[in-house]
Amino acid sequence: MRALIPALICVITTSTALLSPTLGSAQFAPAIVVNDSVVSEFEIDQRIAMLRAFRTPGDLDQLARDQLIEDRLKLEALSSAGLSITDESLSGAMSEFAGRANLELDQFLTLLGQTGVAEETFRDFVRVNVTWRDYIRSRYASRAQVSEADIDQALGQSGGASSIEVLLSEIIIPAPPPRAQAAIATANRIAQTTSTATFEAEARRVSALPSRANGGRLDWLPIANYPAALRGVLLDLAPGEVTAPIPITNGVALFQMRGVREVPSPAVEAAAIEYAAFYIAGGLSDRGLAEARRVDARVDTCDDLYGVARGLPEEQLQRDVLPPSDIPQDVAIELAKLDVGETSYVLTRSNGETLVFLMMCGRTPELGDGVDRETIRNQIQSQRLTTYADALLADLRAAANISYP
Repeated sequence: MRALIPALICVITTSTALLSPTLGSAQFAPAIVVNDSVVSEFEIDQRIAMLRAFRTPGDLDQLARDQLIEDRLKLEALSSAGLSITDESLSGAMSEFAGRANLELDQFLTLLGQTGVAEETFRDFVRVNVTWRDYIRSRYASRAQVSEADIDQALGQSGGASSIEVLLSEIIIPAPPPRAQAAIATANRIAQTTSTATFEAEARRVSALPSRANGGRLDWLPIANYPAALRGVLLDLAPGEVTAPIPITNGVALFQMRGVREVPSPAVEAAAIEYAAFYIAGGLSDRGLAEARRVDARVDTCDDLYGVARGLPEEQLQRDVLPPSDIPQDVAIELAKLDVGETSYVLTRSNGETLVFLMMCGRTPELGDGVDRETIRNQIQSQRLTTYADALLADLRAAANISYP
């Protein structure tokens, strides 16, 4: 399932699960009415199941409801414009979507079915997603034209490029199976705070991260360092607000926003990240952490880990070069804080029995010498079209009659 999840992270911004009422009418009890269109309880349950399958962070119940309201607004706009998608095009789009996870469509649907997501849910998700995308392109393409100067700026050649940095505080609460319920309850309580002092006190008390010593405070970091799935969640926070609990392997993470700023620098993202993971028995026990500190003292680069692992089972040292979207979320969150040669040992595997000694080997920038300017043009145009789409959706929602029977 790991290969499936990152490729589907776009579910955070576009979605639908509009099923025909083929099941019992009780399952389709109205939960929300958007203008004249009903959103059923069943659809909300299906959307939650899909979000959970995609490992989407945040309050999934509220996110599902918000997305389904937006789906109804999109469908209404598409109907007014007389737009739809043919069955052939829909089938192709579904196969293309599954292909992003390196799966055939049947395999993809089987994986979704195993998590309780109906095929019709995914089919209608793609139907709205693709039709809405095409509608936005046709409506706003003329306004989203990209000049050569725009491309130069994106490449950092004009001196006017900028990127966004965030100032966060963090907590990771260990949550191996025997402690999972208690950890989640603690995380839910902390998530309600808007006080930096309270968050810092909780970080010192419950966090497994080294940053607990200073209340979980992190330095300024580029938002592009974080997994794409988290960026919107983080940027939606007002100062003092805390994310909903974010499940990770054997733990739960929380972030509090302390500040956002725009800095003059090229808006460069990593095309690939190289990192090493050395697995140490003992988890977060004194024995495991002592061994991690011993390894840390011996290594300055990822290559040094081969000496540490000499004579050990091959699987004890893992070194990968992956696109950011393919990196497990808990690992990606830790890598976001590391420069080349820096290490982290706060994550665990095997129900908390194995400590992950993580080391950043390098980032391969997406932009560089010989970059395809047409690719950059398409990226900028896509960003602009997204801005127009968000504005249109906000207008539609402001004008809609939304009720909760």
